[in-house]
Amino acid sequence: MLENIVTALPEFILFIGAMGLLMVGSFSDKYTYPIVSWGSVFVLLLASLACFHQTYAVTAFNGSYVVDGYTRFMKVLTFGALAISIVMAQDYFKRADLARFEFPILVLLSAAGMGMMISANDLIAMYLGIELQSLALYVLATMNRTSLKSSEAGLKYFVLGALSSGLLLYGCSLLYGVSGGITFEEIAKVSGGDDSLNMLQVVGIVFVMAGLAFKVSAVPFHMWTPDVYEGAPTPITALFAAAPKIAGFAVFTRLIFVALPDAISSWQQILIFMSIASMMLGAFSAIGQTNFKRLMAYSSIGHMGFALVGFASGTSEGLSSVAIYIAIYAAMTLGTFACILSLRNDDAMVEKIDDLAGLSRTQPALAAMMAILMFSLAGIPPLAGFFGKFYVFRAAIEAGLYPLAILGVLASVVGAYYYLRIVKIMYLDEPADVKIEPAPAELRWISGVFAAFSLLFFVYPQPLIEFAQAAATALTSAGAQAILSMAL
Repeated sequence: MLENIVTALPEFILFIGAMGLLMVGSFSDKYTYPIVSWGSVFVLLLASLACFHQTYAVTAFNGSYVVDGYTRFMKVLTFGALAISIVMAQDYFKRADLARFEFPILVLLSAAGMGMMISANDLIAMYLGIELQSLALYVLATMNRTSLKSSEAGLKYFVLGALSSGLLLYGCSLLYGVSGGITFEEIAKVSGGDDSLNMLQVVGIVFVMAGLAFKVSAVPFHMWTPDVYEGAPTPITALFAAAPKIAGFAVFTRLIFVALPDAISSWQQILIFMSIASMMLGAFSAIGQTNFKRLMAYSSIGHMGFALVGFASGTSEGLSSVAIYIAIYAAMTLGTFACILSLRNDDAMVEKIDDLAGLSRTQPALAAMMAILMFSLAGIPPLAGFFGKFYVFRAAIEAGLYPLAILGVLASVVGAYYYLRIVKIMYLDEPADVKIEPAPAELRWISGVFAAFSLLFFVYPQPLIEFAQAAATALTSAGAQAILSMAL
């Protein structure tokens, strides 16, 4: 039992930290939000460090939980994104009278669910992790109880999330019924090649992928994203845009590469469809948006489509390209939301894109950071976003998926329009009748660091690339072991 606890140390740290901070918030008469908030950041950083206490692959809880290079990479990204989201929320929640200690507690509980998702090695652990994450996120979406939009966002997220859970459970039941086991290795033993799959397995794969596609906002399961992004408080929208996407892709890729490693034609077609649909919808639907948060919602859908390009290749190179892309995407998105949170006028958030007119003259530093991040999101070389797309397109070309890569490039060109339009509004339009207040120090630091990362990534990209390649090798090795056990 002790060995299991040591193996799952990051999740235990998160859970114990959440319970301890909950007691601090519940039984203290003083204003506890800053204490609980910074305490939660410390717990998340401690959990990130705990991910490295084992440098080899190991399983726990009878094979239901796995730790390897891939889980370490994804957990560090996820916990780091959550910690930054809590820091970004400090000033916003104080001004909006939402500074309640429950927010960081819910973030920690969702982090525990995300960690369990990333390390899940069977269907039950996967589902429990997804639900623990989702239940906390449903509540976070409705944090602003006085806002009708926030309540509507939470209700839509909950209803559609329940639908996706039903699809996922039905698919899991079919895979279990055919294989007679719940671990990914047991499912791999009977998945075999594409010719040996029966109809129940194919239907099960489709339903499981549909449930997981909801978690990463992939078309056609994206419908919740624009309304939830717009209705939720802006710091929580930033959280939704980064951390759950990382965890969702982590469990998605592990399920495919470990449980279904030899059925590539069955799931590759689905991934190609979702990738093309997500890229195109994200590119064209964002063009007419006037609200910054809705634009970022469609941008997120489009970027998930680009990540699926590398995923669809079905190779180790494709998997490492997805890991690189997700890391770069999270940095660009958090930096952009830090800039959005910096835009305040008379103690209210500035969310209309046209209100950014002439920002370069009133807030030149903020406009410069925003412009760098917009260029990076558009994939303009030599910024980080360009390299993210370069790696996923290269993986698709090496796998022979030339039409997918070509459509991805075309979608990227279309998507560049609305990113460059924001730069044009900031630098070429006459200043709007909006006075932007100076941003808090933490937001200036976060936006500045991520803008610098996007700008200077090409100078020394090796650490991230090597970390991602080692993570991909660990996961594909697990898939190879599943094939070997199937053969034996």
